[in-house]
Amino acid sequence: MDPGIPITWNEALSGVFGSISIAAWIFLLVPQLITNYTHSSASGLSLAFLLVWLLGDITSFVGSLLAHLVPTVVLLGGYFCVADFVLITQVLYYNFINARREAKKPSAAHANANGHTADNEESPLLRRDSAEAAHQPRRRKSSTASRRSTLSRRYSRGSLPSILEESTGTTAWLKNTGAIIGICAVGAAGWGIAYGTGVWKPVPSPSAVHASRMGKEASMQTAASVLGYASAVCYLGARIPQIVKNQREKSCEGLSLLFFCLSLLGNATYGAGILFHSLEKDYVVKNLPWLLGSLGTIVEDVVIFVQFHAFRDRPPPSAIV
Repeated sequence: MDPGIPITWNEALSGVFGSISIAAWIFLLVPQLITNYTHSSASGLSLAFLLVWLLGDITSFVGSLLAHLVPTVVLLGGYFCVADFVLITQVLYYNFINARREAKKPSAAHANANGHTADNEESPLLRRDSAEAAHQPRRRKSSTASRRSTLSRRYSRGSLPSILEESTGTTAWLKNTGAIIGICAVGAAGWGIAYGTGVWKPVPSPSAVHASRMGKEASMQTAASVLGYASAVCYLGARIPQIVKNQREKSCEGLSLLFFCLSLLGNATYGAGILFHSLEKDYVVKNLPWLLGSLGTIVEDVVIFVQFHAFRDRPPPSAIV
């Protein structure tokens, strides 16, 4: 530690929030990656959402480097770019695999036109159901209701992996809350270890730094601001395709609730880490693009939470017989 720069309570909180933000973003993708793997599909995610998000992370990272922001902001910016690439790669892989699988499926219309019934596992069941329906018309209604209930339960189990309990029920919220508390504890402990070992050091407040910057450094600050505002626009616009997709399909199937919970936590602590460092006007203006990009998306995350709640009990049309 540098004994020449005493730590203040707001600087300590800035470091703690920054560390929690790093922990949240590190674990952010894990729930969604597991959900995609469990489903062998990434159809619930909007690719436009991910691509615009990646563009925002790239511009944010470059801008934070040029603006000489606090190390946690720069570090997160670089990690975001790597994490986005991993998730986008997985989405493209599953989209490609599933598109090929669908293309190989024989057309039902073509099979009927040739007078043949597809020889698969469902054919005997269909024939047996038809025979039972013919001989037992009174049981047809109850049988249909039973199959619908069974498919709905199968949909619920298949779409909400047991490893994460991706529903909006009480158990799921308790587990997600526990995960968030755990990540906060890990982040706070990580900062304490970093500070105790001298890895993390207090950063001088903006008033302690010579404010006048001329020539090349001033032009770099302008470029950093432009990139910062570009990243804010990307962040604010990225979730719109996902929100529209959820609303159009009346479903959040394939999305991880914990993914968006951690996104909310990461954005909130990211902004808090910046603001607790200093509230001086020049400093806030300098960091304004990154504050807009982080705190502004919280509103959109809340909209997605509302969609999770609104669509939680609605099975997709394909699950209804």
